[in-house]
Amino acid sequence: MPPRRYAFGRAEDATHPDSMRATLSEFISTCIFVFAGEGSVLALVASSMNVSGGHVNPAVTFGALVGGRISLLRAFLYWIAQLLGAVVASLLLRLATDGMRPVGFAVSAGEGEWNALLMEIVMTFGLVYTVYATAIDPRRGTLATIAPLAIAFIVGANILVGGPFEGASMNPARAFGPALVGWRWRSQWIYWVGPFVGAGLAGLIYEYGFIHAEAPPHTHQPLAPEDY
Repeated sequence: MPPRRYAFGRAEDATHPDSMRATLSEFISTCIFVFAGEGSVLALVASSMNVSGGHVNPAVTFGALVGGRISLLRAFLYWIAQLLGAVVASLLLRLATDGMRPVGFAVSAGEGEWNALLMEIVMTFGLVYTVYATAIDPRRGTLATIAPLAIAFIVGANILVGGPFEGASMNPARAFGPALVGWRWRSQWIYWVGPFVGAGLAGLIYEYGFIHAEAPPHTHQPLAPEDY
């Protein structure tokens, strides 16, 4: 069986209308996601002052990249859009909250950084595996209709598990925007290394362990950038 095909992408793809629309979509979606996620944290902080996170995720894009489902060029464009969206959202939040610094993510007291790293790897693996099973797998069939719901459930479950320990980011953009605007960089590497490792493992295992391994002889799944 021919090996899985990877593609760097042609130079003209960078200015192709489809690429531009997809990149703009990633920017807007990540901006909305980070605004809502970080905004809810700021709301909790503000309310307790007087009393006492498309792909929308660089890790999901990386999982699709290692599985050969997206070209390197398009992945690069997505990453730029996602990070910019996160920064813009965090800036808007800082303005809208009269200068409150975005909280971002941090490892809780008593939780080691390596423990937090392992948790980010496991949680992001589960997230990207779910994305593959419901949104990327060409045999997904009717599962595609419940992809957003399934992804939302896995994110919510992961937050319940990992949130008290290290915030449950699973998304480098979600961690980067607030860190840059709020200038809170402590343990930031965890929220990059963990999600990328977890996403890469999920992409490789699902692509080669399930999709490619079960494909009929002499068939080959082409790149499917239109899915993104």
